[in-house]
Amino acid sequence: MNKLLLSEINIYPIKSLGGISLQSATLEESGLQYDRRWMLIDEEGIFITQRKHFELALLQVSIANGKLSISHKKLPEQNISFSLDEDTGEQISVVIWSDTATALEVNKTVSHWFSNFLKFKVRLVKMPMAEKRMVDPRYASNNEVVSFADGYPCLIIGQSSLDGLNEKLDEPILMNRFRPNFVFTGGKPHIEDSFKDFQIGQVLFSAVKPCARCVLITIDQQTGEKGQEPLRTLAGYRTVGKKIIFGQNLLHKKAGLINVGDELKVITWKA
Repeated sequence: MNKLLLSEINIYPIKSLGGISLQSATLEESGLQYDRRWMLIDEEGIFITQRKHFELALLQVSIANGKLSISHKKLPEQNISFSLDEDTGEQISVVIWSDTATALEVNKTVSHWFSNFLKFKVRLVKMPMAEKRMVDPRYASNNEVVSFADGYPCLIIGQSSLDGLNEKLDEPILMNRFRPNFVFTGGKPHIEDSFKDFQIGQVLFSAVKPCARCVLITIDQQTGEKGQEPLRTLAGYRTVGKKIIFGQNLLHKKAGLINVGDELKVITWKA
């Protein structure tokens, strides 16, 4: 088998907004540094995503000089930024799926900017460093923790999995529909389904659960428009137990530095 090489590292600092592609990244306890450390919530404290609000795809995030900036992909004059360390200090109880966590509002001005964009009242919150949101105990092996990601610290997809899907589609799509943290080249389509334990750089990972897919992958990340693909095509060949599967959720053993170009070495394969 040809070598498996890491070809992309992506982080999504604000849950459900545009991602940032990196050449090198630090893996921390709850996932990649800055990945899903911020999130939008409604007045009840419930998380907000592209699943209902497709227009969030139009907001691009960047990090530079200690600041996080948000800009509209089509209207760049619509933008705002704030310090990575900024928060009001007020603790807020927030809900992500069936989890409850503690968060801090960034500031009222940023929340107002997002409220104007979405046309209803929201707040932008960050996860405090001391907060411990636990991974589902059915899949955790060592009391692992996670940021505001849906459930797991990291997600991996093989480039050949997307290439195989695009061969079946009338219009090819980009990998950003699936919002992976890691993309690798080499191997047959969906070889990641067979990973059990593997290493990237100096970091050990375990693939613990296939990633079930929803309506979010039908949203074009460049236009914010929703279609029927690729969910419809994937339903024809990637359905397992009534769920459409694409990519693998990961847990990791320790912190470390990961670089594009690192070899992915499989230690043990699933039976």
